[in-house]
Amino acid sequence: MRPFAIMVDSDCDLPGEYIEKHGIRVMPMPFTYDGRECPGGDWTEMTGKAFYDGLRQGSVSSTALINPDTFVRVFAEYAERDEDLLMIVLSSGLSATYQNSQIALAEVREKYPNCNIHAIDSISATSACGMLAVLAVRKRAEGAGAAETAAWLEEKKHSVHGVFMVDDLMYLHRGGRVSKLQAVAGAVLGIKPVLCLTPTGELAIREKARKHKGAMEVLIRQLKQIIQPGVELETVLINHTDCLEEAEVFAAMVREAVPVKEILVVLMGPIIGSHIGPGALTLIAEGRMTRAEYDAEFYPGG
Repeated sequence: MRPFAIMVDSDCDLPGEYIEKHGIRVMPMPFTYDGRECPGGDWTEMTGKAFYDGLRQGSVSSTALINPDTFVRVFAEYAERDEDLLMIVLSSGLSATYQNSQIALAEVREKYPNCNIHAIDSISATSACGMLAVLAVRKRAEGAGAAETAAWLEEKKHSVHGVFMVDDLMYLHRGGRVSKLQAVAGAVLGIKPVLCLTPTGELAIREKARKHKGAMEVLIRQLKQIIQPGVELETVLINHTDCLEEAEVFAAMVREAVPVKEILVVLMGPIIGSHIGPGALTLIAEGRMTRAEYDAEFYPGG
C-alpha cells in the first residue's frame, strides 16, 4: 500500500513534538487579535500566555475560514507530485472550512482526476480533531492507504468524544451560545458549564457545575460513562487555555479514575481558545459508543 501524508488544520491542538515525529502537516487557520490579522493561525505571532492574558484584560480575538484558494494550492501540490493525502478538517458544525475544502477538492479533481486526496469532516474541534490524526497515524503504521484510512475514520470519528469545562460564560455569550443574563448569573454564582461535542459536531451545554472542582468531577464521570469499563485507553488528550497547573491536577484525576497508557496535556491554540476563553479544560477520548448512542443513554432530553 502506498504511503500517504496526514494534514490537519491548526485547530487540532496536538503537541508540536508529536506533529514533528509523525510528519503531520498543519494548515494554518487565520485569526484576528485586537484588529490585527494573524495569518499563521497558531503561536507564530505571540505566545500562548500573551494571548490568554490579553483576553483576560479585554482583548478581542476572532477566527476566519481557510478559503478555497488555499486548499486548492495545497491539494494541487500533492496531486502534481502524485502523492496521497488525508486531510482532517474542523467540524462543519462549527465552521464552513470543511465546505471550502470540498469546493477546492472538486476543482483539483477536475484537473487531476486520478489524485488520491481525501478531506474528512472531523465533526470535532481542538484535540478531538487531533485524536483523529492520532488514529490515522496508527492506521497508516498498520499499512493502510489513504482511501482505506479515510473510510475507517469516517466511522471512528463518531466515537471520539470531547467534553469541555468553561471558566467564563461571557465568551460563549459572544458566540451566541448563551444569553447575557446566563453569562452574568454564571459569573456571580460561580457556575461552570460543561459542554460536549454533539453527533453533528456542534458544541452543546450538557450540565452545569459549581466551581472548578465540581466541573472536573462531572468530566471524570462522563469519561467513565464513555469508555468500556476495565479497558485500558491508549491515549487521552487534555487541552487547557492557560491553566496548566489545573490541567496537570486534572490529568492526575484521570489517571486515578481510569486505566490509560498515555495522557497528553496541550495548551489550546487561538482557533477554539478565542471562543471559550482562558481557564477552560477539555477532555478527549475514544469511547465504546457513538456520540448519538451516548446522548440517547445519558442525555435523552438533549
